[in-house]
Amino acid sequence: MDEAEEQRKARDICYALLTARARSRQELYDALLRKEISPGVAEVVLGKFDRAGLIDDAQFAEMWVRSRHTYNGLGRRALVMELRRKGVADEVVAEAVAAVDNEAEEERARELVRKRLRTLSGVDETTKIRRLVGALARKGYAEGLAYRVVRDELRAAGAEASAMDEPWS
Repeated sequence: MDEAEEQRKARDICYALLTARARSRQELYDALLRKEISPGVAEVVLGKFDRAGLIDDAQFAEMWVRSRHTYNGLGRRALVMELRRKGVADEVVAEAVAAVDNEAEEERARELVRKRLRTLSGVDETTKIRRLVGALARKGYAEGLAYRVVRDELRAAGAEASAMDEPWS
């Protein structure tokens, strides 16, 4: 296949991927290589997409953070890991994740705990605590925040949160 045809194929691949959802530059580059587009042609095509404004990692990261925090309840730590896996530069990741302030992260954690508490009605206190803190940890919330939110929400729900006051080993 000549270079013009390879560029046409690469453009079509990028358009198809970007039609489904926004993507980082690295995601597109990796996809092109998987489709057997040469690295040189991939760089040329992605450069054209950059100049046309079709690829913008900062905009992608901002949208990703807003969506995943709001709809999936992910904490900042998980958001950072996801964006890094998608090949977004660290400084762009830091700027995008900074949009999630401490209050917003804590409120989202509280919503997740309240929702999960409804399903744990017949479970003993220690198991509730372990499951709730574990759920927040898997979503990327810091340990201190997770313990504080779980303790507060258990108390607000009328449960004894005495197990939270015991030192953990």
